[in-house]
Amino acid sequence: MLDKIVLKGKEMQHLSDEEFFTFCQANPEINIERNSQREIIIMSPTGALSSNRNAEIIAQLRNWNNKKNLGIVFDSSGGFTLPDQSVKSPDASWLSHEKWARLTIEEKERFAPVCPEFVVELLSKTDRLQDLQHKMEEWIQNGVQLGWLIDPENEAVHVYQPQQALQTIYGFQQLISANPILPGFRLNLKKLNR
Repeated sequence: MLDKIVLKGKEMQHLSDEEFFTFCQANPEINIERNSQREIIIMSPTGALSSNRNAEIIAQLRNWNNKKNLGIVFDSSGGFTLPDQSVKSPDASWLSHEKWARLTIEEKERFAPVCPEFVVELLSKTDRLQDLQHKMEEWIQNGVQLGWLIDPENEAVHVYQPQQALQTIYGFQQLISANPILPGFRLNLKKLNR
């Protein structure tokens, strides 16, 4: 397991949003986020198996959204500036048309200052479960209505929702529902076993 790199110090804290965006654009080959303390987090890319699983999640979410046309789907390269001033990129996410329409074109072209209603984080070999659990809690604190932390190795999905106890669903021989946040969306977990 590879550790993430955290860049700390006054230099990082004093980077403007514009400077941080420029830094990320100048380094497209690496995964970069920023926490609420304005520390820069550099993460290892995932392996091919995790990438394939993530593509499957996004494909199923996109197919559902194409039928329902209720919002916008984002992949793992889309960053969001959250209310706590962190900048995070979930592995997959969904945002309602209503929230998307409130953003200006300039905001849509940057790390959009909005929190998605639904996020998915996929645990890979380069991740630590505790780090992603903490990240999921931060997503909820910033306004996510439903979050799934998917752990393929243990065939578990940890379900996060505001003011609700953490729920864990075991076994990938089933569909998991995102009702009522995403009406009718059910992720076929079997397709993550490749």
